[in-house]
Amino acid sequence: MTAITTRFAPSPTGRLHMGHAFSAILAHDHARARGGRFLLRIEDIDGTRSRAEHVATIMDDLAWLGLTWDGAVVFQSQRLDRYGAALDQLRDMGLLYRCYCTRAEIAEAMSAPHGPAAVYPGTCRPRPWHDPPERDAPHCLRLDMAAAVARTGPLTWQDHGQEVPADPQAQGDVVIARKDAPASYHLAVTVDDAAQGVTDIVRGRDLFEATHIHRLLQALLDLPVPAYHHHDLLTGPDGERLAKRHGAPTLAAMREAGEDGAALAARLRVARA
Repeated sequence: MTAITTRFAPSPTGRLHMGHAFSAILAHDHARARGGRFLLRIEDIDGTRSRAEHVATIMDDLAWLGLTWDGAVVFQSQRLDRYGAALDQLRDMGLLYRCYCTRAEIAEAMSAPHGPAAVYPGTCRPRPWHDPPERDAPHCLRLDMAAAVARTGPLTWQDHGQEVPADPQAQGDVVIARKDAPASYHLAVTVDDAAQGVTDIVRGRDLFEATHIHRLLQALLDLPVPAYHHHDLLTGPDGERLAKRHGAPTLAAMREAGEDGAALAARLRVARA
């Protein structure tokens, strides 16, 4: 049997809060209870927002909680060649197209009468890949979703042991490489999980919808399919998700105030039960 491997993969764009701690503890404990590995990956592909000082704080926060990880920490910014190779595969399949639309243009198209309410309408899809007049203008790469789904056929994944049908088409032609980054979250996380041998993905239910896209990319790129465990989000007394934008305290602030990290981890484990 393959050894269980989980991961915690924060972005160093800010400090961790208790919601992050909850997810990290669940992923860590899932692996440790089964004699498996727990990995730490830093998703710093967004060069405009990632900060080196946040990387150090993330590691300090995890150690404060009593969590340890196996092997070297992996940084997405050092793996750009892998994402480029995956993009080449998708392009060679004829599944990518350049999108030159601005955010304002997309918002206008999506709000038009009788237009699509929540997905990109495919404005740039008919443009030829080879030598379009504005090839060097700022653009992202989108996945031709209808063509991709036709290529793979129906897909499913296992979530808490239950089969879930994948419906990536509901999200339209998603961005696979951004104008300001060499790969989207969807592509980078899918490629990295496979490369690192992640067998079980433990993450918040807020990422459940993204799994429809990740399952499609796994099929297109011939990558293994992990078992998924999407957990409920940690909420405050008001029922709101504990997140930075809702005023949740950061782990660093709690640590600097002298709180006991092991005691906090124990409380979060009780919250899980």
